[in-house]
Amino acid sequence: MGDDLRRVVRGPVVAAGEDGFDAARRAWNLAVEQRVSAVVEVADTEDAAAVVRYAGRAGLAVSTRATGHTPTAAADGTVLVTTGAMNGVEIDPEARLARVQAGARWGDVVTESARHGLVGAVGSSPVVGVTGYTLGGGVGWFARSHGQAANLVRALDVVTGDGNRVRVNADSEPELFWALRGGGGDYALVTALEFELFDAGALFGGRVLWPAERAEAVMAAFREATAEAAEGLSIWLTLIQFPPFPTVPEFLRGQSMVAVDVLAQGDVTGPLRRFDEIPGAVLDTRRGLDPTGIGGICMEPEDPSPARVRGELLTEFTTAVGDSLLATAARNGSVYPLALVQVRHLGGALTRPPADAGVAGGISEPYLLSLLGPAPSPQHAAAVLERRAEIATELSIYTSGRKPFTYLDSGDTPADAFAPATLDRLRDIKRRNDPQEIFRSNFPVAEPLTELDRAVLDAPA
Repeated sequence: MGDDLRRVVRGPVVAAGEDGFDAARRAWNLAVEQRVSAVVEVADTEDAAAVVRYAGRAGLAVSTRATGHTPTAAADGTVLVTTGAMNGVEIDPEARLARVQAGARWGDVVTESARHGLVGAVGSSPVVGVTGYTLGGGVGWFARSHGQAANLVRALDVVTGDGNRVRVNADSEPELFWALRGGGGDYALVTALEFELFDAGALFGGRVLWPAERAEAVMAAFREATAEAAEGLSIWLTLIQFPPFPTVPEFLRGQSMVAVDVLAQGDVTGPLRRFDEIPGAVLDTRRGLDPTGIGGICMEPEDPSPARVRGELLTEFTTAVGDSLLATAARNGSVYPLALVQVRHLGGALTRPPADAGVAGGISEPYLLSLLGPAPSPQHAAAVLERRAEIATELSIYTSGRKPFTYLDSGDTPADAFAPATLDRLRDIKRRNDPQEIFRSNFPVAEPLTELDRAVLDAPA
């Protein structure tokens, strides 16, 4: 297979069993091992189209990866297309549009757009890929003021299942345009995105950190502050168990803490006074920011690491919810084996999706709960999954039962993110645009074709 692929693409190819294969297939999230058949680092859109045409002839499936923050075993057996070499970013300041290639990361986009006083619907980390984040919806720092990232997309360049390059927008391919904005990448291979930017304005943000014993007071302040926060103010609460790693400041290693991360657009910081009244903060990085400082607010690791993540949408954050979360998550004074238990305030523009919204649509729930634990071994992963399940069960009366697509984890399916009617529509779009099921996203909307299915498709007309 390796030699065949090398004959049709310019980018490097590594097949199973060849030197460098394990390194090439490794995702950013090291907790999941993807047993792909070959890895192709495409050099450009023609390479991407050539791989798809080859896969169609050979009866193979294709998966894609920009960074691999949310890998799953769905890629097993596929030809993995990596897009890291396609990382171009172009900014049109007059039209307030960004055009980014499939391998670009948010840090790349923020750096370029900030030169013009603009910013996009960025998430919390500069090393996350723009494409995967956006195709899955994208709930980041500006979600309360501008909605999900997917709804700001105005066009996509894709390779279809027959290997053709197509520009997708609301006029040319309305159904595919709808599906790709929040439904994942199961319908075509995306090679570029165009999306709206907006004025960055005056930004203020950072992290305040207290010892874990202040968690009850911080939760009370969080509840009150989010009740009165303007749409330009985003507040996230996090219970943290810092690992004893050299990359962590020495005074924080192994410590249990509670953090509040904030980003304010303009003069909307009034509710933050509630946190100023809580004594004992060991860190306060809040300050005036330009957009390039946004990625450092949450102090997230930028090097690859193994982790398991679970997301739940909370219908409320009352005193009872906070007490339940503390009692269940912070057992014995620590959230271990989880590293982070985070609650993001939603609302605002998320509740008012535009008329032309994609499948991502809006989010009516007011809070997002995220549970993350390091999983360097199967034993660690099992402990993380057990604690996650305990918390989810304890809080089940306060959750809607729906998960954001970008918070799905291995073992989850699109049925955990979408209503049955929405999933049926996505499956119909998948059948019409990719009848051979050449494309395999991390969370496929349909099960892979059976041998009988393939035999019927390959039979002469």
